Amino acid sequence: MNKPVGSPQSTVHSLKLSVSTKRYSKLLIHNCLLIIISCTLITGCKIYSFTGTTLSSELKTITIQNVVMGTAGGPANLTLTFTEKLKEYYQRNTSLKLKPNDADLLLESTIVGYELTPVSATSSDKAALNRLTIRVEVRFVNAKNEEENFEKEFSFYQDFPQEQTLSQVEGSLVPKIIDQLVLNIFTDTAAQW
Repeated sequence: MNKPVGSPQSTVHSLKLSVSTKRYSKLLIHNCLLIIISCTLITGCKIYSFTGTTLSSELKTITIQNVVMGTAGGPANLTLTFTEKLKEYYQRNTSLKLKPNDADLLLESTIVGYELTPVSATSSDKAALNRLTIRVEVRFVNAKNEEENFEKEFSFYQDFPQEQTLSQVEGSLVPKIIDQLVLNIFTDTAAQW
């Protein structure tokens, strides 16, 4: 059923369409401005990536020294595994290139604790849980911004039932602890939340 062009119903329909188009245009302009402002604020002085890093655009390289064992205990390949996981994580989550020395960023790590402790006691004074804790002393140097330099200890642990021995669970617990330590170190050096 066609409505005559000059009819009141046709005029109302045209006005509704006109108001709807104006609202859409205003909404579109508003959203574009929000996106532009957000991008400006996010990129400010640092580059933000969706992996969570806030590294300055002038940072291009990183030196990750081999992790040093400064305590007794742990699997024979602990320092090698830790070093490789650090390097892999930074390469996967930043655009930084690994450099053997003289890089924009330097990361040095020493394992200062590999400890097994009882956590909670049972009624017979035996440990219900044991805790494996790894502590790492980290030195971070930013050659472009000395205010970001720090030395800090990171630690993480995993608990396991007292019925199990360390040698039974070490193979599954150590990788979990290392993964969390790597994430914590990365967050403090590259994400700086």
